[in-house]
Amino acid sequence: MTTLWYDAKVINILNHSDRIKSFFLKIESDQIISFTPGQFLTFDLPIGDKRLARWRSYSIASIVSNDNEFELCIVNMEGGTGSTYLFEEVTIGTVLKCKAPDGGFVLNQPLDHDVVMICTGTGVAPFRSMIASIFAQNIIHKKVHLIFGTRFQADILYQAEFNELAVKFPEFTYDIVLSKEPDWQGISGHVHQVYLDKYADSGPDIHFYLCGWSQMIDEAVENLLLKCRYDRSQISYELYG
Repeated sequence: MTTLWYDAKVINILNHSDRIKSFFLKIESDQIISFTPGQFLTFDLPIGDKRLARWRSYSIASIVSNDNEFELCIVNMEGGTGSTYLFEEVTIGTVLKCKAPDGGFVLNQPLDHDVVMICTGTGVAPFRSMIASIFAQNIIHKKVHLIFGTRFQADILYQAEFNELAVKFPEFTYDIVLSKEPDWQGISGHVHQVYLDKYADSGPDIHFYLCGWSQMIDEAVENLLLKCRYDRSQISYELYG
């Protein structure tokens, strides 16, 4: 089966911090390229000869729309050839090759249960898409709780947006956890302490979504299954490495 590739033109780049950027792309197609919040785009980058060396996938951070424009929130990983290329060589006007959105890390519908999203770093990208779409499209939902962890205050992503949603919609709550910020007045440490404190008692009307590095996800899955006694069907995750 032939893979269909699209031209995706970089129309803007936003610097969140020294290590994190948002790349805004417009896929050049006469058809609407649709996606479900939580999905990703796979790119064929000019960084190697073999497919496995060139292909990189990044979660879509944008809200669902019909304009074929997508936002990707990407961290510049040390030694990462894909992110190094994007950060050092890609500029506004660069055209990248990508496939249509794909992936099964999406919200379980209908949202007749509480949703807890746990992430670290740019793992917040698919959750930003999910949360923005829930409220923008008036999707019927119950409680939504985002737990976002990173190292330093400079690396907090979409903070103003999430704060605004939390004020406007009381059923949405948002916790930030920083692990290495000495003067941080909020929660210090790691994301695990937040959900272990708030969701120690298991129940059937809750679903956990995890996104971030494999070490965090492995520990969170173990905690939720063994310490909190949730069922495996109540946990979904997307690995970032």
